Amino acid sequence: MSNRKKLQAIFFDFDGVIVDSTSVKTAAFRSLFTAYPEILDRVVEHHLRYGGISRVEKIRWAHAELLGRPLSEEALAVEAKRYSEMVLDAVVAVPYVPGALEFLQRSRREYPEILLFVVSGTPQPELREVTRRRNLDHYFVEVLGSPTHKPEIVRQQLKKHNLQKENCVFIGDALTDYETARDTGLGFVGIQQVNRFPEGTVILPDCTGLAGVLL
Repeated sequence: MSNRKKLQAIFFDFDGVIVDSTSVKTAAFRSLFTAYPEILDRVVEHHLRYGGISRVEKIRWAHAELLGRPLSEEALAVEAKRYSEMVLDAVVAVPYVPGALEFLQRSRREYPEILLFVVSGTPQPELREVTRRRNLDHYFVEVLGSPTHKPEIVRQQLKKHNLQKENCVFIGDALTDYETARDTGLGFVGIQQVNRFPEGTVILPDCTGLAGVLL
């Protein structure tokens, strides 16, 4: 960020950015579709490619597009609940992405005027339970998740907190995070996990160097 002194807010994705939960959620998708080995690789590929998208949308897509058997809303809710039961405790227990907790601690200590948000594709009640159980919620002004899509969440918070988009940045590990930043006019820093970002994107291997880029 070249205009560091004016940084007003940082929007964080959660999985793969703050906590190292990508493998946990990938394994859960494999388990959810283990009865359909013919589509399993495509389900996982889609899950990783669209990391910031709600699990409900991914499950709906797999059944409709790959199996050709769309789920009713009731059946979809059952599958989403199964997935949640697989991942909740595990996400509470996984390690932090290197540097993430240290960055949150430093930013609250040295730069309390910069607002921090979580913006995730995880269902909001579950996301808030995870952040509460990990004692993370006090670092953030808001912890926000699905069903609202990320670009809409960002726009709502920019307006609510009177933030200038050019003075805010999104930190994410998925192409959907990059697209959210692009669509809302935010700066972007990619945390490299699985996806590849467009040429010219600021990319870090983890959060260890985040303070040097932002603060």
